Amino acid sequence: MAVAKKSTTVLLQRLRSLMKNASIVNPVINGYIVPSGDAHLSEYIAPCDRRREFISGFTGSFGIAVVTDSKAALWTDSRYYLQAEEELDENWTLMKMGLPDTPTLGKWLRDELPNDGRVGVDPFLMSQNNWQELSDELELFGKSLVSVAKNLIDTIWDDRPPTPTDLIFVHPIQYAGEPWHKKIDNLRSEMAKKNSSVHVVSALDEVAWLFNLRGSDVQFNPVFFSYAIITMDQAFFFVDERKLTDDVRQHLMTSAGDSHVASVVIEPYEKVLERLKKIVDESTGANDKIWISLNINHAIFGVVPKMKQLKLYSAVEVAKSVKNEVEVQGMKNCHIRDAVALCEFFTWLEKEIEHRNVTEIEAADYAEACRKKQALFVSLSFDTISSSGEHGAIVHYKPTPETNKDITKKEIYLIDSGAQYRDGTTDVTRTVHFGTPNDYEKECFTSVLKGHIALDNATFPNRTKGSSLDSMARQYLWSLGLNYGHGTGHGVGSFLNVHEGPCGIRVDTRADEIALKKGMVLSDEPGYYEDGKFGVRIENLFVVVDKQTKYNYLKTGYLGFEHVTLVPIQRKMINKDMLTADEVKWLNDYHKKCRDIVGSEAKRQGKNDVYDWIVKETEAL
Repeated sequence: MAVAKKSTTVLLQRLRSLMKNASIVNPVINGYIVPSGDAHLSEYIAPCDRRREFISGFTGSFGIAVVTDSKAALWTDSRYYLQAEEELDENWTLMKMGLPDTPTLGKWLRDELPNDGRVGVDPFLMSQNNWQELSDELELFGKSLVSVAKNLIDTIWDDRPPTPTDLIFVHPIQYAGEPWHKKIDNLRSEMAKKNSSVHVVSALDEVAWLFNLRGSDVQFNPVFFSYAIITMDQAFFFVDERKLTDDVRQHLMTSAGDSHVASVVIEPYEKVLERLKKIVDESTGANDKIWISLNINHAIFGVVPKMKQLKLYSAVEVAKSVKNEVEVQGMKNCHIRDAVALCEFFTWLEKEIEHRNVTEIEAADYAEACRKKQALFVSLSFDTISSSGEHGAIVHYKPTPETNKDITKKEIYLIDSGAQYRDGTTDVTRTVHFGTPNDYEKECFTSVLKGHIALDNATFPNRTKGSSLDSMARQYLWSLGLNYGHGTGHGVGSFLNVHEGPCGIRVDTRADEIALKKGMVLSDEPGYYEDGKFGVRIENLFVVVDKQTKYNYLKTGYLGFEHVTLVPIQRKMINKDMLTADEVKWLNDYHKKCRDIVGSEAKRQGKNDVYDWIVKETEAL
């Protein structure tokens, strides 16, 4: 069934009228950019911030829309090509990022804007990095990027949802592993090393992690709207005070040890620019550099004079990505319970489709119900990707009533799902066939599996970046002339965002990419997608660990991975003849671990039918 497209004709007319209204935008503009994120540049956003979705009808998590006097275009990456084609109406041109014939946003604007043309954007919604790059490019051609103080989408969004006001809660030390005042002490130590006296924290998960707090302002992400500014003697926390319980206030007044923080200074969320300006004015020392990331929004970045800027990755982002021992153990523990839930789901699904039709939505709902039974469950960590047949080729597919189809024994079924538990975050993908896969499907699946195993087995020296490892997962697909368009691995938070920077495993190299460090948690998820037919992805999470090697060249020390996801990989989909003896051993060892650990937990929970399914699925290949 075709997806009903949102009609955007009237909305675009209203937006273009505002662009030419000098009482709202002065001077008037020839184009308007609508990014995907919120003021914190979040990947997942609250309904009140889904401006790009509102104006374009495209619901994917990544993309950027631009409206000029006569055209409307949307850029997105390969994960969303098919989805965008289905959702955009005739007013929009889809720009497929990454393809050689697709112009960049800057190139397109250079061609579309008139001489001396101006394109506007809400400065809170574009990172300084992206702002500077686009502004510099346009200026070379006599055109300009300008701040528009009043968000034009908000003006025409008549039924815009309200900003969330849910209560914030404490993330206790038994799960955090380190008190917040110790984290601030460590942050100040890093600041001192860089001759910085101020650190601005904007990303929602960074503020939540720093203060050991969690919330629910953004679906699937236990975060809340806030900023923080840390100086050498104060910690400012900008938040809607209606969200603060007595427990949270008491938590923020607690200090210990040699911390210089007696308590946290709480100020209104909207006062962050005012406070930062005051701090800038008072920072007169030679070493009073203000640590501010280029990934912060342009509005905040612009408050700090160039001579006072220390432009580096957020120290909080880097510290957060390296899990402490308590967080690592929490990730292991929650993945065991999560695996029981998924194995319960597959036990049920296999039985049900033998005698009745099960839809993609029903399967997704049942998988969530299984997780809800597990201890410390809070929510899903993202919308479940429950996709049968050709829907599996849509990388971030979400079944809707319009697209919902039956899961059959005639085609591949892919489920990518995860959950938020108080002790950790999960994200796992399994691809299965309930009938008989054909030789080509097995060849694709096995090539993906070989890449998954190769990355899981990797040993690499300290200071290695994820981009150096990406080809390990792609090599077997490449040898067949196949590939996939998304990254191979992303960082994962500890009861935080399921997609977490700054670590990752991807093809492209970035100038600011940081090396992998012991304690980071990442995904291992190679895949293959054939439009109109099927999708294959195998995803585990693993933690970076020390590796012992026979030699130690240059005394660098070596690292590797330890998987924490323990869900059987369907043997029916594997062409054993394509595997080496070492790969067969890896799979059998992995399945023994699944049986021993997850099977034991299933029995402890009294799920004997689930235990029987695990035993069946973990027989030696």
